[in-house]
Amino acid sequence: MDYSAIEKLCEESKTEFVWNARLSQYCTMKIGGECDILVKPATESAVLELLAVCRSGKIPYFILGRGSNVLFSDNGFHGVIIFLGELSEISVSGNTITAGAGAGLFSVCKTALENSLSGMECLYGIPGTVGGALFMNAGAYGGEMKDIVRSCRYIDENGEIREMSAREMDLSYRHSVFAERKCCILSVTMELVKSDFDAIKAKMDEVAKKRRDKQPLEFPSCGSTFKRPKEGFAAAFIEECGLKGYRIGGAEVSEKHSGFVINRGGATAADVLALVEHIKRTVFEQKGVELECEMLVIDVRGKKAAYYQTPKSF
Repeated sequence: MDYSAIEKLCEESKTEFVWNARLSQYCTMKIGGECDILVKPATESAVLELLAVCRSGKIPYFILGRGSNVLFSDNGFHGVIIFLGELSEISVSGNTITAGAGAGLFSVCKTALENSLSGMECLYGIPGTVGGALFMNAGAYGGEMKDIVRSCRYIDENGEIREMSAREMDLSYRHSVFAERKCCILSVTMELVKSDFDAIKAKMDEVAKKRRDKQPLEFPSCGSTFKRPKEGFAAAFIEECGLKGYRIGGAEVSEKHSGFVINRGGATAADVLALVEHIKRTVFEQKGVELECEMLVIDVRGKKAAYYQTPKSF
């Protein structure tokens, strides 16, 4: 594949790029082979130009934040990884916070606390970016992004920068309109509520303690592996099926929280997917419940692979 136009663009705009970057270094699961080229645009215009080159040249690309909900192929990715971590500016205006898509949720929550703004406490400790959180409507402990998002700026399928209101985003459980569209979120504006600093901090501390006590934060993972079923909880079904601690290769059902598939060390994407398939099959056979995977599985061609089987490209 010819990346000369990408390289030229990066050099002219002084945009950092890395040949053959190991994707395991750019995701929380610590799994993934090399991508052809990883680019780190630092401005919206740089993202816009980069997308235009990829689209006109029919070069596969994948937009990445902190990779907290992504499983990459062991064989890497044949295309361009557009890493948005440099789009991390955060600003406050009254009761609203606007953050670049690559801003970490931890930093945004800290900014909310410093300005005595309430509404983000439930998101405290999620190891993702604002853009990724909006993409999947992230949430925990009774709250979701949809509760606070007001609007976002994004690049649409035609390469135009536009603004979208929350009501247009089709936000529901772990879903947004961006899951169906080939768009790139650039920034997110959230509307919060003025409150007491100590009360906000106490709630954030409570959420952080729950995460430490209940989740296997000491191991690489994608967070909760499965979405919540219509009835009951995935972790409970998995545990009732005797799968806690079940292991395939380096992938294991966490002993601490059975809703997490963790990388115990040296796990491959194939290990994780084989374990996910085993969990799904076992829970369906014993409980009659079909679990749906929450993490995005990205194969070597950049396609979102089926979560219930191991793609050949892995």
